Amino acid sequence: MAAKKGSRRKSGGRKYGKAAGKTVESAIRRKKRGTLRSGKGGKGGKVKSRKQAIAIGLSEARKKGAKVPRKKAS
Repeated sequence: MAAKKGSRRKSGGRKYGKAAGKTVESAIRRKKRGTLRSGKGGKGGKVKSRKQAIAIGLSEARKKGAKVPRKKAS
């Protein structure tokens, strides 16, 4: 019998931890309320896009030490 070839799925594990999800959720809520600000110390102005809110949430989660994949080097 021939061995199966092709892509194999990675077994188990979460890419993002639960704590990271909570932090992102919190950032999205703050964006909806209008209190989420970008930049160091919130000096960059109000966040307008959902994508930016998610990015800020993930960044905060990373700083707290939550399980979040590394940022892609550009």
